[in-house]
Order: sequence, then C-alpha cells, then structure tokens
Amino acid sequence: MKQYFLKSFLLLSVITLLANCKKEKKEKQYSAIEILTESKKVNDFFQKSFDELVDLHPEFQTRLGIKKDYGKLDDNSPKAKERDLQLNKEKLAWLIDSVNINALNQDVLLSYKLFKQNIENNINDYKYRLYNYPVNQMFGAQSGKPAFMINMHSIDSVYDAKAYISRLENFNKFFTQLIENLKEREAIDIIPPKFVFDKVIQDSENILEGKPFDQTNKQSTLLKDFSNKVNKLEIEDNIKSNLIAQANNALLTSVKPAYKNLISFMKDQKKRANSDHGVWKFPNGEAFFNNALKRTTTTNLTSDEIHEIGLKEVARIHEEMNAIRKKVKFKGNLQEFFEFMKTDSQFYYSKNQKGKDAYLAKAVHIIDSMKTRLDEIFITKPKADILVKAVESFREKSAGKAFYNRPAPDGSRPGIYYANLYDMKSMPTYQMEALAYHEGIPGHHMQLAIQQELDSIPMFRKFGGYTAYTEGWGLYSEFIPKEMGFYADPYSDFGRLAMELWRACRLVVDTGIHSKKWTREEGIKYYTENTPNAELDAVKMVERHIVMPSQATAYKIGMLKILELRAKAKKDLGDKYDIREFHEVVISQGAIPLNILEDFVMKYIASKS
Repeated sequence: MKQYFLKSFLLLSVITLLANCKKEKKEKQYSAIEILTESKKVNDFFQKSFDELVDLHPEFQTRLGIKKDYGKLDDNSPKAKERDLQLNKEKLAWLIDSVNINALNQDVLLSYKLFKQNIENNINDYKYRLYNYPVNQMFGAQSGKPAFMINMHSIDSVYDAKAYISRLENFNKFFTQLIENLKEREAIDIIPPKFVFDKVIQDSENILEGKPFDQTNKQSTLLKDFSNKVNKLEIEDNIKSNLIAQANNALLTSVKPAYKNLISFMKDQKKRANSDHGVWKFPNGEAFFNNALKRTTTTNLTSDEIHEIGLKEVARIHEEMNAIRKKVKFKGNLQEFFEFMKTDSQFYYSKNQKGKDAYLAKAVHIIDSMKTRLDEIFITKPKADILVKAVESFREKSAGKAFYNRPAPDGSRPGIYYANLYDMKSMPTYQMEALAYHEGIPGHHMQLAIQQELDSIPMFRKFGGYTAYTEGWGLYSEFIPKEMGFYADPYSDFGRLAMELWRACRLVVDTGIHSKKWTREEGIKYYTENTPNAELDAVKMVERHIVMPSQATAYKIGMLKILELRAKAKKDLGDKYDIREFHEVVISQGAIPLNILEDFVMKYIASKS
C-alpha cells in the first residue's frame, strides 16, 4: 500500500510539475527585444505576402500605380484559382507553425488575427468559387475591362502606350478564359437569370461601335481613349500615328473577336436561362447565402433577423418622413408625397448636357463646402484629392447610381466620385447632398484615402476591406452632416431620409429574394411602394441584389453598429466625449470587422473613463 501511495504521489508530482511548467510557459513575460523581433518577423511576412499578391495580379499593380507588368491582364483561369488556394494553405500553415502570438505587440497581433481570418475564409469559401456571375450588369468583365483601361491605364510615355496595346492584344485570351469560366458554372447549374443577358450583350456591342469596328465617323470607346492619351505625349507625329495604327490592329484582331465570342456565347446561353432570381436555386444555395451574409456583415445575424431589422427601420424612417411632409405643409398622405417628390420638375435638372454639367458642378460645391468644416469632426484628414465625374457613356445604362474609386497610393490619381447621369429622373436634387457625402466627403473618400495613407498598418490592411465597415461608414457619413447644420432645406433632409430608407429596404429585399424566394417583380414593387425613388432606381437595385447576394445588407447593419457604439461612448463618457476622438477611433485602424471595431471603442471608453 505504501508503495502504491508513493507511486501515486510521484505521478501527481510529475503532473503538477508539468502543469506548472505549462502555466509558466503561458505566462512568460517577453522582453522588448523579443516582442520587437517576433513582431518584425510577422510584419515582414505580411509584406512578402502582399508583394506576392501584387506580382500575381498585373491589374492590381496598375491600380497601385506600379508599372511592372503594365502590358498584362490578370490570369482568369481555373489554374489561377487553384494556385491561390495552395498559396493560402501554405500561408496559414506558416501562421500556425511559425509564429509565437504571445510575443507580438498588440498592433501586430490584430493584423495577425485579421490576416489569419481572411486566409481561413478564403480557404473555406473555395467551395463557393463558382457561386457568382462573372458577367453581369454591375461589374462584369464586358464593361469592367474597358473601364479599367480608360480610368487606370495612364499613358505617360511610348512604353506605356505599347503596354496599352499589349493589353488590348490580351483581351481575346482573357475573354476565352471568361467563357470557359461561364461554362464551368453552367455545368453545376449556375446561370444568370434572363434579364442579365440583354444588358451584358448591349454593353459588349457598345464597345464594338465606331472605328475601327465600323465605318462611322466616330471612334470606338477604346480607340478614342488611346488616341487622346497618345496625342498628349510630346513625341513626333509619325510615332503617334504608328502607335494608333498598332492599337487599331489590336482592336480588330483581339478585342473584336473577344467580344464577338462573348456575345455569341451569351446569346446561346440565354436560351437555357430562366427567371429564378435568388441563390436558393444554386446547389446548397441556402448554406451559401448564410455564409455570404456572415462575410458581408461580419456578424452572426440570420437572414430572418436581417429581414426584420429592415422592416422596423422602414417603419421608423416613414415616421420621420411624415414629420417633414407636415413641416412643408404638403396636402396628402406619405404615398402622395412620394409621388410629388418623384414627379415635380423643381427637383430635377434637365436631361441635356447643360443639366448634367449643372449637376456635376453642384456636387463639387457640396463636397467643397464639407471640406471647409472637416476640422470640426475629424482629427486625421486625407491627403489625396477627390474628383467628381459622370459615369462614362459606354457603361452608364447598366452601371449603378453612384460609386467611388480609390486614389492611386502614389498620388498620381485622385479619388473619383462617379455620378450616373444616364437618367436624370433617377438623380433628384434633394438626394444630391446625401449622395455626395456618402461617396465623397466625409464618406468613402475620407475613409478609404486615409486607410491607404496610414503608416501603422501593413499593406494587406491598407487595401483590404470589410463591406459592413466600409459601407456602414458611408451611410453613417450621410447622417453626420445633419448634426453639423447641413440639409438646411427640408426637402434635402427628406432626401437624406430617402437614402437611408433605401438602405433599410435593401435589408428586406435582399433577404426576400435570396431566402424567401421573392421574384424580381416583387422586389421592385416593394421599393416603389415604400420609397420615393424612381422605378428605374428600383429596377437597378433589385437587379443588383440578384447578382450580388448579401452585399447590400452591409450598409444599414454597419451604420447601426457605428451609431450604437457612438451612443454608448456618449452615455459612458458624458462631458469627456469628443466626436473627433470617436471618429479617430473608428477610422484610424483602416477597415475592420464590426466586432473588432466594438473592441476598439470599448477600449477607448475605458481609457477616458
């Protein structure tokens, strides 16, 4: 018995010793040198990974202002997707096996967690790599490639011009890969709904209008862009002529067959398409949509919960709109007020060029006015400037209402706020303020330009993003000016509410289409009955939901979280609350998931309490 207890005691002692060793190891205090060394090792890995990503994507290089592979387009093949998956697996293995997370400083630890989460998501989502429509009316290659050439490929030398020509020569290869990708999706019954086809075909045919594709007097979109850029170079005329001749040849031998083949394929595939609009029609569509919502909102909210939030927000905003209706002494109910706002000519610029120019000038004025007030609500401000442009004619019919392009990191290209002036009835004057604040300042330009200019975060965070954070900030930025005394005109304030209402309706319709099997027509009807927006707005938005499942839920979910955190900061800090400091906390780390944003705000509150 004595021997048994001795053995038991020795065994217990060994177990206790091992447990203490484990505890000591876990609680080890690392020196400043050890933390600096491990943190630098991880930051170097982030930079190496980002450089590898840039090297593999010539078009991303161009967006960054890098002219390394200036004559190439991205690899669009299935092999490229497999390569990316393998690289992600290798990176994840390194993060797990080679990093001592206990020896990282807090900033690098956050980056580590974000990078690791991104990699894990990419690996887990590989099974859904075909769950999208590579050509669609929102961001399809048929309009995206020409837009890229026009807006991103600058020509400052003969080398740049030859690189432009080289890219034109690669169109046919890229579009061949694109068609193969479409066939791969069709093999698992993922085909766009019928309405998508005519829009893609129209966009494609637009590119083939004008010289050298036909004998009309006008130049085609791409030839006009190339010629304008080359003619600005200070080189001999014969060199210019030779370059333009080479571009003509590339357009005829590569761009033309690329688009002809795509048009032919789309016309053929349209015969096999149907009008089922939600992703519920995909294999495992419900699981895919739940995953998409999780990625988009960075929350665990279910489709039903998001739908209900939308319904409640719609009801609340309707009440605030009714208050404005009474304030302006409108005789009639809210629906009649909506109709008045839709149809009264006082709220719309003319559809001619004079009206469009006036719209752009007013948008510039709105942004410039806000610039003069930024010190009141911000500590850090962007260095990059912002330009206001109309969406180009070749894609304006299918493009969205408004959007923003980031500036080039090297300062060679400003941020661009695009306004779609194709249908001036879709761009009422009472929405101009909210739209400019969202896309410009203090919205996306403020946030994304600052994010790129931060020195404290690695490159993958400077150019990465979380839709709920980014678009949540954009929608929150429509609200901030109200507190600063903007929206002085009650109709403009109504426009602000109309924009917010639009985003609330998105929660209802997006989930309605993809979870509740709403049709395209049911979605359009919900928008037209509950908002003052033009029917074309409703059509475009519903069609956007269909080809970009979950994306539009980000705006309201993100805004509500920012407002919730701001209310808590105000309540807990009282007189110590400073909106400039709160905004600094929100935008000083770049784009982050909403739960991480909440952690930052809680730490800020604790530090001030």
